[in-house]
Amino acid sequence: MGLKKAETLLEDLIEKAGGCAVVDGGLATQLERHGASFNDSLWSALYLIKNPLLIKKVHSEYLEAGADILVTSSYQATLPGFLSKGLSTEEGELLLKKSVKLAVESRDEFWDAVKRSPEHTTYNRALVAASIGSYGAYLADGSEYSGNYGPNVSLEKLKDFHRRRLQVLVEAGPDLLAFETIPNKIEAQACVELLEEENVKIPSWICFSSMDGVNAPSGESFMECLDTINRTNKVNAVGINCAPPHFVEGLICQFKELTEKLIVVYPNSGEVWDGRAKKWLPSTCFDDDKIELFATRWHDLGASLIGGCCRTTPSTIQAMSKILKGKSSNKPGNFSPVDR
Repeated sequence: MGLKKAETLLEDLIEKAGGCAVVDGGLATQLERHGASFNDSLWSALYLIKNPLLIKKVHSEYLEAGADILVTSSYQATLPGFLSKGLSTEEGELLLKKSVKLAVESRDEFWDAVKRSPEHTTYNRALVAASIGSYGAYLADGSEYSGNYGPNVSLEKLKDFHRRRLQVLVEAGPDLLAFETIPNKIEAQACVELLEEENVKIPSWICFSSMDGVNAPSGESFMECLDTINRTNKVNAVGINCAPPHFVEGLICQFKELTEKLIVVYPNSGEVWDGRAKKWLPSTCFDDDKIELFATRWHDLGASLIGGCCRTTPSTIQAMSKILKGKSSNKPGNFSPVDR
């Protein structure tokens, strides 16, 4: 893919979507609704091994709900993680490629069916974003929400950790890359340098998390974190994922002041995970459970890619899609999300 084509791929989708493309919602959340269990360090990537067809089913449900972008099941899929489960490097690489294949097959099958339907004008041909979770996601110790990797985690160590996974995922043929829940400046820099060193030709976005609605989890300012990103043409969009919805408005405003890149936001539901009780607690903020109602405000403030993360479902995405696209010619379809 040439540089110019890569630069316009996201912009073209956003235009076709009426000015704001809809990213899908929580993959693990919907897998759980179908009976999946994630008491494992691989999290949802475990189902690349246990039940890949269930992953494909969830992708299809998000497409039916109106998602313009599918994010793959590779967030916590890493070669060291697979090796720790007794798999070989070759087996791990095949699973990474499978995460892209499942999403691409879901997209292609859905699009082929929709094209033959009277409803075809209400959908866009979705893009597939290969998820690359942070180093903290692999550690499975919550450090993607603290940025505290310790003194022994250098820039080069982070690049070495991400490099082969990046290469394998790009080889698998996604439309773009999604670096997710990046907690600090050093990992953002590692992602940028890898994209340049590997001369990646497809678009990418880098999303940070935030625990206070102002800074990265590490405590570093987003001005610091975006410095390297703003100086590369390998990153097309920046933003926030898996932060509470009530942080999003202020963060969009901050990012608009700090970058000219596209802005992507896909917050969680606002619920809080209680690690001791092993359960989700209700949001403490008013109306976080209706995040789709904030979507037009986020778009008006400058976000052009909007979706959901943990604890959001196809129902969330369908409501968000209807709200965001209701005034454009590309309204979401009449197919109901399949919450089964």
